[in-house]
Amino acid sequence: MNSMDVLEDGADRRLSSPAALRNRQPILDVLRGTLPNRGTVLEIASGSGEHAIAFAEALAPLRWQPSDISESALASIEAWRQQAGLENLLTPLRLDVSGNWPQIPALAAVVCINMIHISPWAAAEALFAAAGRALPPDGVLVIYGPFKRDGQHTAPSNERFDRDLRTRDSRWGVRDLEAVEALAARHGLVRQSVHDMPANNLGVVWRRDG
Repeated sequence: MNSMDVLEDGADRRLSSPAALRNRQPILDVLRGTLPNRGTVLEIASGSGEHAIAFAEALAPLRWQPSDISESALASIEAWRQQAGLENLLTPLRLDVSGNWPQIPALAAVVCINMIHISPWAAAEALFAAAGRALPPDGVLVIYGPFKRDGQHTAPSNERFDRDLRTRDSRWGVRDLEAVEALAARHGLVRQSVHDMPANNLGVVWRRDG
């Protein structure tokens, strides 16, 4: 997983992810051209919470609903949220992507950053199945991370990263975009766009078939 550092000791439970600081502006650029103007965005696996802060601030009046399964991540998200004081940034939810998702009022989009390569394939299956059920017609799912295309890595660094991931957990690994697209199609999600991103990542947008 992406490394996260504690910003301060003691009562401050904020974590900081160097990757989140690097990639938040390119991801925001994709979100600006993709997300609707109103409604609630559910962020899956929010990590440190730094993305949630940046996106909620930039994309108001959209309401941003962060979530994670990790207690330390949830504490960090809440600490960042309290510091930021953004009215449209909601209290983080403890959410296991493979479990039952809570009802999200006015859900308009789901965003998932750097998750499906650092979790079992079953987590990706659960993500697309739940998004397909929860999103309204024309609702949006945005995925960010590294992908293979046509079965091939897009850069030597991604190949090395993939080997490292599989060494750490044989169920992890950089996914084939075509396999993910087939999974999305089974749940009524149609690919809208693919964006080349820094560090050989992709931003991929699916829309719920009406």
